[in-house]
Amino acid sequence: MEWEAVIGLEVHVQLATKSKIFSGSSTAFGAEPNTQANVIDLGLPGILPVVNEEAVNMGIRFGLGINAKINQRNVFDRKNYFYPDLPKGYQTTQLDHPIVGAGEVELTLEDGSRKTVRLHHAHLEEDAGKSLHEDYSGMTGIDLNRAGTPLLEIVSEPDMRSAKEAVAYLKYIHTLVCYLGVSDGDMSQGSMRCDANVSVRPKGQEKLGTRAEIKNVNSFKFVERAINHEIERQIDLLESGGTVVQETRLYDADKDETRSMRSKEEANDYRYFPCPDLLPVVIDDEHLERIRQTMPELPAAKQARFTAEYQLNEYDANRLVEDRTTANFFEQVAKSGGDAKLAANWVMGELASRLNNDSLTISESPVNAEMLGGLITRIRDNTISGKIAKQVFDALWSGEGQSADDVIEKKGLKQVTDTGAIEAIIDEVLANCADQVANYRAAEESKRGKMLGFFVGQIMKASKGKANPGMVNQILKQKLDQ
Repeated sequence: MEWEAVIGLEVHVQLATKSKIFSGSSTAFGAEPNTQANVIDLGLPGILPVVNEEAVNMGIRFGLGINAKINQRNVFDRKNYFYPDLPKGYQTTQLDHPIVGAGEVELTLEDGSRKTVRLHHAHLEEDAGKSLHEDYSGMTGIDLNRAGTPLLEIVSEPDMRSAKEAVAYLKYIHTLVCYLGVSDGDMSQGSMRCDANVSVRPKGQEKLGTRAEIKNVNSFKFVERAINHEIERQIDLLESGGTVVQETRLYDADKDETRSMRSKEEANDYRYFPCPDLLPVVIDDEHLERIRQTMPELPAAKQARFTAEYQLNEYDANRLVEDRTTANFFEQVAKSGGDAKLAANWVMGELASRLNNDSLTISESPVNAEMLGGLITRIRDNTISGKIAKQVFDALWSGEGQSADDVIEKKGLKQVTDTGAIEAIIDEVLANCADQVANYRAAEESKRGKMLGFFVGQIMKASKGKANPGMVNQILKQKLDQ
């Protein structure tokens, strides 16, 4: 039997507010445990929460970013359950009246095909605390600094059919929230986490299979691995005559497997009811329009502009706009260097490789956009060759100069473009390679191209890489063909 996977994602995004969603406690990451939780976060008797307006604004921005309906009257509810890191015994969230209604996003998959994924809704809620197991033998530590941090939970429809589609969707959401400035998207710090709902069914069947939910996966790689493992587990179970149980499962990255945590609860298990301490949030038309006017250029629009304005192919444009900082860096390089294609090649090639090797972000790059643009200018005007440009880049990276011109001058790397000087070098090389010259002249025309490379290599070596390659090839061929 041929099986089909059905996947939906619930993406939890920590919003980049300075304070929590219902209190003035700081949301800064990395503080000592339990130093950023006040009486409101702990839910002590007699306290009253106050909604953080900026969290509401960020929810609106996200909704506008996916062309969704913004519910101008949204309500906070209490979701009741017990967990050690949830001191109040309930989570304040949104159920029937979330801030963002239905929307959709269009993805570009690895093979270039397009995929539309519908979003059911997105709602605001508070994060729970964090249970710590590693440092406590046989015990669990509770850190409540995270309790009350504003979350936007983005719930997709079950429109994805493979782990790769799910990862493409997750990457799109990551890019979008970073562009909008509503989250830093740092998955290593828990700023973005994902629950994956996975089921399988015989291909062609309309009825959905029983789903399992994989909780709190926090990297693109692990999401793909977890979903693939769960698909295989369910297929093996069904083909052996078993039954898939609706449950919550945990992904163990070390063992590359999912395992059962608890049976999956239904909405009525949580005894939802409107929060008695919070009035409905009403968003008027004027407020909505003010936020609409502040929306930045979004990834799809930026990609389209890059292909039109800079004549980049779709693949390069798509890679560049995946990260807003990288896209802005590229534009600065393209404008100062005067060659968008060269700028794209250097940003995605040499620069990206160095950043990766040194574990740096593009904002931390020792070579800034102005430096790289200056380097590209000198390639374009034939001051240096592409090979010498890498030496200049190395020097800039190591802090040996403030600009490409500075390094070129200090190290004497200016390209030799004087015809007489190049001819002298070529004459010397040909005189020392008489046998190879004779072989070249005796060879068929079809074989001479490869043989020419030997002479070019010797000439570039003799010039220490400074001879203009185009002029070398032109003058060399004239001399060999005489």
